[in-house]
Amino acid sequence: MTSSTDSSDASTQPLAGCGALVTGGSRGTGRAIARRLAADGATVVFTYHTQAEAADSLVAEIAELNGRAYAVPLDLAAPDEIAEAFTAADEAFRETGVGGLDILVVNAGVFTSAPITEATVDDWERVMAVNARGTFLAVQQAAARMRDGGRIITISTVGTHWPSPGEAIYAASKAAVEQITRVASRELGGRGITANTLSLGPTDTDLLRNSAPPGALEGAAAMTALGRIGRPSDVADLVALLVRADNRWVTGQNVRADGGLT
Repeated sequence: MTSSTDSSDASTQPLAGCGALVTGGSRGTGRAIARRLAADGATVVFTYHTQAEAADSLVAEIAELNGRAYAVPLDLAAPDEIAEAFTAADEAFRETGVGGLDILVVNAGVFTSAPITEATVDDWERVMAVNARGTFLAVQQAAARMRDGGRIITISTVGTHWPSPGEAIYAASKAAVEQITRVASRELGGRGITANTLSLGPTDTDLLRNSAPPGALEGAAAMTALGRIGRPSDVADLVALLVRADNRWVTGQNVRADGGLT
C-alpha cells in the first residue's frame, strides 16, 4: 500500500494517498466504514443499491469534513455492474491523483430467515447471488486491479460459528465469504496484499432494529462480555485498524467482532 503521507502526518491521516472501495456504503456499518476511511485520508468510492438519497448525503457529509467520496450505484447480484463499479472507482482515483485501488471492503449483503423446511430455491439463489457470488466477483476484480500491499476486508457473521434457527441460507452464504477470503490471502500474499474477514455480532443498525423481535436486542446485549450490542462505529474502527499500512502481518484471519458474544 502506498501513501503520500510523511511521518508527521501518518498519525492523523494514515490512509492519505490511498484509494478505497466500500460496497454497501450508504447506510449502517458501510456508511460508518466509508466515513472513517475518508477521515483517515483515503479517497473513498462507495456503492449503493437503492438508497440514492442516503448516498448523496454521505458524499456531502464527507466533503464537509474535507474528505473525498464518490457514490456509485451497484446491484451486487449483477456481475456486469460489479466490473463497472470497479472501473468507475479507478476513474475516480485517477481524477483525484490517487494511483489506484488499495483497499476493498465488501460490506454489502442481503439477509433472509426461514426454516430449512420452508426456504425456497428463490431464497437460496437471491442470497447466494449477492453474498457469495457477489463477494467472489468483487475480490476477483480487486485481485486484478489492486496495488501491491493492498488490503481486502470481507464482512461475515458470527452465525457461521453460532448457528441460529432460520439462518441456514444466510450462514451458508457467509461461510462461502470466509473461505473466499482465506484463499485470496494465499493467492495474493506474494504481492503483500492481505485479506481478512470480520464476523459481526448483532450491530445496531436500522435494518436490525426493524427486523428484530421485541426484546431480542436487549437479550443479545446481555449475553456479550461488554453488555451491549455493537455500533457501526465499532466496526469502522476495526476496519480502519486492519487496513493500515503497518498492519501487514495479519492475513487469512476471521476476526469475530461481537463484544465477546461467542
